[in-house]
Amino acid sequence: MQQADSAADITRKSKTNFMVSFAMLPEHKRDAIHTVYAFCRCTDDIVDEEGDHASKAHRLQKWTEELEKGLRNESSHALLNQLSVIADRFSIPAVHFFDLIRGMRMDLEKVRYDTFDELYEYCYNVASTVGLMCSEIFGYTKESTKQYAIDLGIALQLTNIVRDVKADAQIGRIYLPKEDFDRFGYSYEEILASTYNENFVRMMRFQSQRAREYYAKARQSLAHEDHAAFFAARIMDRIYYRILQKIEQKQFALFDERISISSFAKFRIAAAEYLSRAPLQYATIS
Repeated sequence: MQQADSAADITRKSKTNFMVSFAMLPEHKRDAIHTVYAFCRCTDDIVDEEGDHASKAHRLQKWTEELEKGLRNESSHALLNQLSVIADRFSIPAVHFFDLIRGMRMDLEKVRYDTFDELYEYCYNVASTVGLMCSEIFGYTKESTKQYAIDLGIALQLTNIVRDVKADAQIGRIYLPKEDFDRFGYSYEEILASTYNENFVRMMRFQSQRAREYYAKARQSLAHEDHAAFFAARIMDRIYYRILQKIEQKQFALFDERISISSFAKFRIAAAEYLSRAPLQYATIS
């Protein structure tokens, strides 16, 4: 974990797509978002960095204990004490922090998912929780907007899962539900061998459509009164949606390269969204 770095440094070094949307926030909200993101990044690093399962599980448990201390401003980690300040200032429920850790623990304990219901729980814990944290910082007037955060988190995580299917398989993680492998006649052995065929394309098209449905659900839940306050989230929505479109355009050639969009494209999307503040529209999948 990167304890010596400031929250902003951790965010900057991660080169996350979120940087584009963070940059346009007012300073006090940007600083708060950096702290939340740094917490999420450090938690994720415990699971993704080198080490055996037992040592990672031990570090994650110690991190959980430090979070509990941090919420009392008693942690040895300055970041967690600062997180407590942000949580108090913006009334962020502590349950979201612990749910995120629960999601990271799932990555240690579970490398296969039988059903989408199981995968949904994982996506909620590692992504929707982040949206719910950020929602309190953005500020909202309608309770329905929290459902936007939940559904957008699911959509973004499903997009990540589609995009990173090869990289995840290479480290033994298969997030796509077993029920979908069975439905489309594709196998674990094939995905581990990076086998690209028609069954794979059909299965991935199904995953893409599912992600699109969650983008659409999110859009429907975002109250008109909250559009302006949530422009940073909506920038993320558009960036990841564009990545999903590009994946579709490349016919799910996910074993050839990690599909992304350029920094220029991201900034163009961000600028257009910041200036327009108009409701998003989504094309239907062909």
